[in-house]
Amino acid sequence: MKKTKPVSDGFREGRGYTRADWDEVSDNPELTEEEIADLRPFREVFPDLATAIDRKLAGRPKSETPKQAISIRLDAEVIARFKASGEGWQSRMNEALRKAVGL
Repeated sequence: MKKTKPVSDGFREGRGYTRADWDEVSDNPELTEEEIADLRPFREVFPDLATAIDRKLAGRPKSETPKQAISIRLDAEVIARFKASGEGWQSRMNEALRKAVGL
């Protein structure tokens, strides 16, 4: 992998922008202390948009009884038997364990 050294002005090749892109924005002035003090969080400035983004990125609803990931060592034959029954073998294994403990 080729390593690139930053040029004295901060431009680094291979970061998703070209030298022309860098030069186009290089004359933007730095924020003043007053401008920094006036900055507000995105959620405060655009609450409706933030809510819409949250809904879009939220994924599936949270379960009231979430599963817990654990590490357990089982006999290879036991795992093979459950896997042989096809997709959903982990759920079937969970159900067998629930029955075994009386749930």
